[in-house]
Amino acid sequence: MLKLNRPIQVLKLKRLNYQIDEDGAWLVGARIVQSPNCDERPNLADIDLLVIHGISLPPNEYGGGFIDQLFTNALIPEAHPYFAEIHELRVSSHVLIDRKGEVTQYVPFTKRAWHAGESSFNGRKQCNDFAIGIELEGCDEEAYCEIQYTTLAEVTDMICQRWNKITKDRIVGHSDIAPGRKTDPGPAFDKNYYLSLLTL
Repeated sequence: MLKLNRPIQVLKLKRLNYQIDEDGAWLVGARIVQSPNCDERPNLADIDLLVIHGISLPPNEYGGGFIDQLFTNALIPEAHPYFAEIHELRVSSHVLIDRKGEVTQYVPFTKRAWHAGESSFNGRKQCNDFAIGIELEGCDEEAYCEIQYTTLAEVTDMICQRWNKITKDRIVGHSDIAPGRKTDPGPAFDKNYYLSLLTL
């Protein structure tokens, strides 16, 4: 059984070399891999939700560059049986934080990434319109890494400072906005610990 309760402590986090650019589009200092799977937001002023996801490709395996391939429509179906099922998907996220805490950005925050799919928050549908999506490399059953939590917390702080409608109660998991359809980031994600690291 996973032990998710961590002692709440004041951490002196190592500051990351990232900042959101003047236009609010890119995380300067992050690795950039541009995804074509995005489009214009209906209203830039509507950004008021942060969605945390979990992803591993193949399932429960890490590394290998397959997430990049998925988000850039370059996944080779013959490379793994699971890829044959998903290689035609057209999906993306704004940001990925891998198991080493390294950040890759695929879609500018100012654009609509295709991460939430059919979804609803507080009765409002189509969460992609007004949400920023962050993927954590991981799976439902395995604990996320400490460096992922600290990196996620700092990136979250930057996002929430830029888009101040995103408050703690507007930070959700994919499973919260697509219940029954999605389970990520899963029970292995310690949301209380993550929220305790924020400076909001």
